Amino acid sequence: MLVKTHASSCYGIDATAIGVEVNITTGTKYYIVGLPDNAVRESLQRVESAIMAVGFRMPRQKIVINLFPADIRKEGSSYDLSIAVAILAASNQIRPINLHEYIIIGELSLDGSLQAIRGALPIALQAKKDGFRGLILPEANAPEAAVVDGLEVFGVKHLRQVIHHLEEKEKIPPLQIDIQAQFAKQLDAHEVDFADVQGQENIKRAMEIAAAGGHNLILIGPPGAGKTMLAKRLSTILPPLTLEESLETTKIHSVAGQLNTKDAILTIRPFRAPHHTISNIALVGGGTNPQPGEISLAHNGVLFLDELPEFKRNVLEVMRQPLEARNITISRAKFTVDYPASFMLIASMNPCPCGYYNHPEKSCTCSSQTVQRYLSKVSGPLMDRIDLHVEVTPVAFKELSAQKTSEKSTAVRQRVVLARERQAMRFTKHQNTYSNAQMSPALVRKMCRLDESSQQLLKSAMERLGLSARAYDRILKVARTIADMDASDDIQVQHIAEAIQYRSLDKANWAN
Repeated sequence: MLVKTHASSCYGIDATAIGVEVNITTGTKYYIVGLPDNAVRESLQRVESAIMAVGFRMPRQKIVINLFPADIRKEGSSYDLSIAVAILAASNQIRPINLHEYIIIGELSLDGSLQAIRGALPIALQAKKDGFRGLILPEANAPEAAVVDGLEVFGVKHLRQVIHHLEEKEKIPPLQIDIQAQFAKQLDAHEVDFADVQGQENIKRAMEIAAAGGHNLILIGPPGAGKTMLAKRLSTILPPLTLEESLETTKIHSVAGQLNTKDAILTIRPFRAPHHTISNIALVGGGTNPQPGEISLAHNGVLFLDELPEFKRNVLEVMRQPLEARNITISRAKFTVDYPASFMLIASMNPCPCGYYNHPEKSCTCSSQTVQRYLSKVSGPLMDRIDLHVEVTPVAFKELSAQKTSEKSTAVRQRVVLARERQAMRFTKHQNTYSNAQMSPALVRKMCRLDESSQQLLKSAMERLGLSARAYDRILKVARTIADMDASDDIQVQHIAEAIQYRSLDKANWAN
């Protein structure tokens, strides 16, 4: 007897419906066809044990399992549940009702219990798009899938529950999730706050500008000056995630297996801080079976690279294209996968190997050539893609021991949100542009017009600092953000002057 069920699989951050056909005829042996990988081939041992654990039998006949479309490679263990249900139905051991209305996915244990899978959210979104009534999947993944409206999501713990539900002997109630309540609960669920940082008001100002315009930023200063502490608090002043951003970010983390099963959806912007020993594939994504890298896991959030010169040069260079394009394309011989990578890059570094160049109290033991060699570990093209270069100096004891309370992240975030709202109105007619940092060169020319005095100031700064054309655009973008924070429609001289200050590493003779 021939029976067809429906499963699904993720390719990139999107899902594709996969049909599972099972035909049982006279003969012996079991066959799985349709480009299965080893995990799929091994599923028959898991399926057989699970079927026997719930009191049914594995047919001792010829079983052909076809996974289609046959030209797409099938990977992973999420087809187990769909195959088990199809085998039981094809052998007339169960009589499921409306089987064609469900996507059925899940990894089976030998006792028939279900293990969590990857990619539940993109699978749910695709199931709704394809017109399926419901999705049956492991209980651990149900909250994640239930955020999709218009789709009945049934979380199950055991194969026996699935059989009873499909035969309508014991219906499972669909899971309901209140997304707005999730967002409200997690809005201020940060473990750190800007109020923890004493002093460093100029650095906080630079970080507020970076957050308001979505700009990349690098902090350079001696050990213990507070670079890492400040960077970890940047995500607390970024605007809250929108539902669309949250869904897209959750999809990436779900596909990568990085989503906490207790969370239905990511409601806080991600903060990723990989170690400097990371490989280029781990950073940008890829591998034999392509997976998202750190830059994609930081999508709509912050990627923090501490001790930037310690990263391998080839690892840093692969970020250059994603920083501009805000996505990464992983190409293989037979397919191509696109991952979003719209993140804010925050980097920190010491000014020299010993860490005390330009320190107000401690002496640097490095020669000027050593300092230059250390700084040159980070290429010029990569530095050009970082909008704000900020020099961090140690906090004086007087400021460190002061009892006054610093401004909280919530207050700073309110100003950032207002600046972002001005940008959203400005870019209403421009697709895929939501912040000043995302402006194309053509938009920069249109949105960042300067008066004569501002133009003259920028010209002299360009000549004196020897800035590149890309740095010119970066200064204009930062100046536009500063103007937005001042609620000014036009970029004024003081905005240009402040933006120029945030190009510390471009200053002539900085390390001499």
